[in-house]
Amino acid sequence: QVQLVESGGGLVQAGGSLRLSCAASGRIFSSYGMGWFRQAPGKEREFVAATSWSSHSTYYGDDVKGRFTISRDNAKNTVYLQMNSLKPEDTAVYYCAADRSGMARTLATVYDYWGQGTQVTVSS
Repeated sequence: QVQLVESGGGLVQAGGSLRLSCAASGRIFSSYGMGWFRQAPGKEREFVAATSWSSHSTYYGDDVKGRFTISRDNAKNTVYLQMNSLKPEDTAVYYCAADRSGMARTLATVYDYWGQGTQVTVSS
């Protein structure tokens, strides 16, 4: 069992930056692939970024490429999402998720564990 707790969300002006953190419980965090997803009101959950257990593979959604960076610190059982050049359309609840396969994957349904989410609001 893995428990995930996101933090770092908040209100920021367009063009600003935020760094989200996702702290995981359990000693096997380092073997999990980790992903970030987001969901805006009235929209489906959307893939944002993913990293494999080793960080050798990373993927990004088209809307965030070049602006967001996913990273992980296995010693701290934490995965991060650095978000730069934020836009109002980035406003959403952001969720982190863990995948027992250890791979970096883009499909939400393959993830085994989810956090409760953290709200990110970008004002224009």
